[in-house]
Parts: sequence; C-alpha cells; structure tokens
Amino acid sequence: MFKSSRCACLVILFLTVVSQVSARDLSQDQALKLRKEGKVLSSQTFIERALERHPKARLLELELEEKHGRYVYEVELLTVQGQVRELKFDASSGELLEDEEDD
Repeated sequence: MFKSSRCACLVILFLTVVSQVSARDLSQDQALKLRKEGKVLSSQTFIERALERHPKARLLELELEEKHGRYVYEVELLTVQGQVRELKFDASSGELLEDEEDD
C-alpha cells in the first residue's frame, strides 16, 4: 500500500513539474519582438476577437505564453453576466483553441 501511494505521489509530482516547464509567460518585450518578426499576431487582434465572442465584457488579463513550442494568447474577460471567461488563441494563426469559464 505504502509503495503504491509513494509511486502515485511521484507521478503527480512529475506531471506538475512537466506542466510548469512546458509553459512559460513571455514579457512585453518578447511579445513585441515576436510581433515585429511576424511570428505572432498583434495582441489587439485577440482582444477584439474575444470581445466579439463576449460583447460588452471587460478585459481582465492578457498573456502571451509559449506552450509546447507554440505561442498562445490567453485572454481573460469578465462578462456582463458576471462570468470570468478564459479564451486561448494560437498567437501565430489566430485560431481559437479554447473558450471556457475560468474557475
């Protein structure tokens, strides 16, 4: 019993470390450099697309991350219904990857 519990704890620890290593937030300077190089679209593009999906929502947060070698914009909104929504977009193509209620 103790051995299987220890193994489960090690697996959880490993997955936690891997998930933290696989995603990193990029600074504003890094985002601007990627934009100038044509590797990502402008942040304004993603704010507009998120607000088109959730009209009259308020922008709470915008982050550019690198996840698994892919640039992802995360847009967090507060809707008029009081929901916090998190939308994820591929920063290079503009494709919507996810639109879900944030916990």
